[in-house]
Amino acid sequence: MLPAASRVARLALVAIAAGASAAGCQRYPYDPTKATRAYPSELAQVALVDVQVIPQIDEGTLTLVNATSTSYRDFDLWLNRRYVRRVESLPAGQTITLPVESFWDERGEGPFPGGWFRYYAPTPIVLVQIQTAPDAPFIGLIAKPPDVDRR
Repeated sequence: MLPAASRVARLALVAIAAGASAAGCQRYPYDPTKATRAYPSELAQVALVDVQVIPQIDEGTLTLVNATSTSYRDFDLWLNRRYVRRVESLPAGQTITLPVESFWDERGEGPFPGGWFRYYAPTPIVLVQIQTAPDAPFIGLIAKPPDVDRR
């Protein structure tokens, strides 16, 4: 018979191991009902505008700062030539914040958003483009490298 302290330590070890194995089984963001169209790689990027895209790793969001005098309405916002979401409006001189988990690809997979309780490193956002219509060329935005993760 084990002493009570030893049994408690053994139970704590089993609980920690079970929690660690459950965390290791976490799936990547996937929802086939949210699958979108494929990135139209045959279209070119025709411009680069002064709209800064700033990833907020701790919050799992992207902040878009429109420093131009042009408003953009009802457009697709592409990340890394893969993930897309529809954006209602990005007014001139304004800032909007979007959750990274609201972007999806053609298979229904999403980027890893980051945040404090994440299981995977956040997806680096290196290329951000606006597309105003499915057959329209791309407008490039300025993607800021993320700050160092302080987790």
